[in-house]
Amino acid sequence: MASKALFLDRDGVVNVDGGYVHRSEDFLLVPGIMDLCRKAREKGYLVIVVTNQSGIGRGMFTEEDFTRLTEHMKGAFSAAGAEVTDVFHCPSVDDGHPDRKPNPGLFLKAAAAYGLDMAACISVGDRERDIQAAFAAGVGRNFLFSCGDAPTGATARVKTLDEVAAWL
Repeated sequence: MASKALFLDRDGVVNVDGGYVHRSEDFLLVPGIMDLCRKAREKGYLVIVVTNQSGIGRGMFTEEDFTRLTEHMKGAFSAAGAEVTDVFHCPSVDDGHPDRKPNPGLFLKAAAAYGLDMAACISVGDRERDIQAAFAAGVGRNFLFSCGDAPTGATARVKTLDEVAAWL
């Protein structure tokens, strides 16, 4: 049986987007993210973070910095009973790179790695490119976490993560 996942963009959905966040002291969680992830896990969803990290490609921080922060993040989620299954990232600044959102590469890699039924999956992103990538990968429900209009492919625009949890 195929699995289902809750896909989360990192900066702006998991943590407050402070611009190229790469140090644990700058990593502030978005209110409601732990509750959303706990509820997703209870409902049988894998929690997978898919994130553009062009700060690496721009030389603003290193892969090692990213890995260190990712381990910090995963540890915090695990300690709160909201385990993150995996994190897929793209360090490229090239918009033509297949893994850089709005391209679907990160989602497709996760689908292959975990045998995901993409139509049963949910994504939450804070930018139109997040929604475009998820939609192109066949994700069934896509939520734009923002105050703007929902782009093509978005199931709905939400202002709180509790609104996403209601769809699980």
